[in-house]
Formats: sequence, structure tokens, C-alpha cells
Amino acid sequence: MTLKQQLTEDMKTAMRNKEAVALSTIRLINAAIKQFEVDERTEADDARVIAILGKMVKQRKDSADIYAQAGREDLADKERAEIDILNRYLPQMLSSEAIAAEVAAVVAETGAQGMADMGKVMGALKTRLAGKADMGEVNKAVKAALSV
Repeated sequence: MTLKQQLTEDMKTAMRNKEAVALSTIRLINAAIKQFEVDERTEADDARVIAILGKMVKQRKDSADIYAQAGREDLADKERAEIDILNRYLPQMLSSEAIAAEVAAVVAETGAQGMADMGKVMGALKTRLAGKADMGEVNKAVKAALSV
């Protein structure tokens, strides 16, 4: 079953169970997928859906942080609830240790010596870890590995 089919089934279940947050979040996901398909004039495959979901999670994390700083915990909690629902459809993210191991492997493969080689390392990691890791965390790990 593709992610799009899973989303459709989960939307029906959320309607039946009157789960308002899940229903609204799944509708937002479907709208984002549909927007991509219209803009690109192509069908969104699972990899593209995962990329869309990752972008949506990042947006909600940023919004939750801003709301929390502004003292609007009610809105921050709403964003966090949406993040929980979005994470149901994302693959398991790599741990910090696994990211560090991947970074070390790519640094060794590319022969990177210092910060000047950061672009080369990040380019290799971007394709290798797409959808599996937060690229901000990967960036920090690369900087730490290359600054030694």
C-alpha cells in the first residue's frame, strides 16, 4: 500500500472516529501532495510524499518554537499534535550515533580533510540520508567531524 493510499484509509478512519486533529492534519497532507502534483504535473511517489511530510514537520517545529516563545502554549501544543500525526507516516529517523557513523564513513570515502570539503561531504550525505535524518543535525555532525 502506498503512502497516499494509507493516508486515504487513515482519513476515513479519522472521520469515523471523529478524531478532529488527525482528520485536519491528514487533509493538510493531502492538500500539500495535491499541490505538488498540480505544480509539477506528475504523480507523487512515496519518496516525494516523505519529502513533503518532512518539510511539513520542519514547518510545524519552527511554528511551535515561535508560539512557545510568544507564550502561546495552546497554539504550540496544536503544532506538536500535528507533528505527532505527521511522524506516523515518516520512516524511523536515524539516531545521533547512526548519523555520526554515516558522517564518518562519508568523510573517509571522500577523503575530506577540513571545512573546505564540507560541500562534498554534505552532497554525498544528502542523497544517502534523504528522509532518514534531520539534515540540520547532519550538518552539525559534519562540522564537528571536519573541524577536528
